[in-house]
Amino acid sequence: MAGAAAMAVPHTRRYSTDMRDKLNFSFDVDRHGNKRRRFKAIPVRTLLPNLITLLALCAGLTAIRLAAEGRFEWAVACVVAAAALDGIDGRLARMLKGTSRFGAELDSLADFVNFGVTPALILYLWELHLLKSAGWIAALVFAICAGLRLARFNVMLDDPKRPAWAGNFFVGMPAPAGAIAVMLPIYVQFLGITWLQFPIPLVFLYTLTIGGVMVSRLPVFVAIVAFFALLIRYPWEVLSIGTVLFLASLPFGWMSYQGYVQQDARAAAAAESGAATTTEPHARDDDAVVTPDDRPDERPTRH
Repeated sequence: MAGAAAMAVPHTRRYSTDMRDKLNFSFDVDRHGNKRRRFKAIPVRTLLPNLITLLALCAGLTAIRLAAEGRFEWAVACVVAAAALDGIDGRLARMLKGTSRFGAELDSLADFVNFGVTPALILYLWELHLLKSAGWIAALVFAICAGLRLARFNVMLDDPKRPAWAGNFFVGMPAPAGAIAVMLPIYVQFLGITWLQFPIPLVFLYTLTIGGVMVSRLPVFVAIVAFFALLIRYPWEVLSIGTVLFLASLPFGWMSYQGYVQQDARAAAAAESGAATTTEPHARDDDAVVTPDDRPDERPTRH
């Protein structure tokens, strides 16, 4: 019995050593001889973009609280601030060469909350709740469409067959643009223009329409709208006019996208016809005498 216990101790010690090597832990030894695990330092260039993403997430969550308290002006402002921060974190990560898979996943989660859940709850707490279950369904549909739009965007980034010119377009309305566009009825109310007020059924249909455009395959121009200086001075006017102009530009994006598609189709057809012409045998002169050595080799070639 004592021999078996003596044999078990080295085996257990060897197992612990192997597990430590597999996990690749690093330890510091303090003055008492105890081992403390040493964590790997996180580079600032990786940490800074993620902090901006978390700040955008805080803005989106704060917008929900402000909407629940009835302060819709500040709630909309927080969503706009989250959209501005969302445009900064990715560019900063690429500039600092601090992109990471963790940062990409965190950004997708923050975008779903900021541009899917938050605008839907703001609209529901603003007027959609008057439609009861129908209003809640519209809010749910918009939030789900935003999640599907973000998931499709992440998948399409890894598509190796994506042409270079496709980088000029989004497939479907981007989530930040959808969040700002869907709150157009709120902007109109803040402007105080009575004849432009959205009736509640129209708000319901408008919310569903924007959600549908987000998950559609409608090509949308990639553009950086530099209106934040005017946004500070004339917020509701700029948001209203910007949303209308953005929606009006959607057909032009589709026409431009179709032009690129047709251009690629013509280039592919020309390449195929050129390849077929080069592979055809040259015509022979009927009067020429063809010797066996001059005849083309008809054996299949290996590529």
